[in-house]
Amino acid sequence: MKIAIYGRILPDPLPARLQVLFDELKKINAELYLHKDYAAYIAETFTIECPIDTHSDYDSIRGKADYLLSIGGDGTLLETISFVRNSGIPILGINTGRLGFLAFVSADEEIRAAIKSLTKRKFILDKRTLLKITKPADLFGDVNFALNELTIQRKDSSAMMTIHTYVDGVLLNSYWADGLIIATPTGSTAYSLSCGGPLMVPEAKIFSITPLAPHNLNVRPLVVPDDSTITLRVEGRNAQYLASLDSRTKAFDVGVELTVQKEDFKISLVRSPDQHFFNTIRNKLMWGLDQRN
Repeated sequence: MKIAIYGRILPDPLPARLQVLFDELKKINAELYLHKDYAAYIAETFTIECPIDTHSDYDSIRGKADYLLSIGGDGTLLETISFVRNSGIPILGINTGRLGFLAFVSADEEIRAAIKSLTKRKFILDKRTLLKITKPADLFGDVNFALNELTIQRKDSSAMMTIHTYVDGVLLNSYWADGLIIATPTGSTAYSLSCGGPLMVPEAKIFSITPLAPHNLNVRPLVVPDDSTITLRVEGRNAQYLASLDSRTKAFDVGVELTVQKEDFKISLVRSPDQHFFNTIRNKLMWGLDQRN
């Protein structure tokens, strides 16, 4: 089995339990493709007795790996999307971060069970929808997609911005706010949730549009079909504003029109059959744990 691995280089030491991961990979005679910047970093801490090669980008991993393991938190897993893209390589998140809506495998026994499930193919592949910026085409180049969200926000000052928003060519609203989030169902548990956006089950065929601190308190998040074309045009006092696709951010000029659509491909996330979305939000958001219940 050929397994690619990606992780962030962090100042904090990696948890010792990750040795369990590499021990399990040795047991199944896995061939590892470590991200080139990450390989030396983890070799300083862990004993890896598997054949090792390195990868650095989409082209160096495509067609070579059966799975990709993301070691970190949800932010790390979002970064792996640029390596996988439309290759169809399933992603398994090993959580060394905090909350972990996407990367939920953390304890020793969970790691052992996850690797065993890969060998026996006893897992579920969640197909997750992405969004993309189709205009301007050169803003993010060939990584113009996001698993969680697109965020439009201020760059230089505290002055609010006006975001003229159209859905399939029809004016939705001119948002007077600090910014705007367009989130996928996967992204509904992230930044959008913090700003009052709705939770959406992963298989829902919808996007949410959530303003950041709107001046008009009657303005609320809205859900639209994911086959919609959403057009955004910003007005304001500044010359430039920021567009963020997950963790990647670019500046664009005021007045530039941005077009957002559903991406043509989906990302596959590995999960165990008993790891249902409802279980995740109930545990991570502590639903039903109020002692008054």
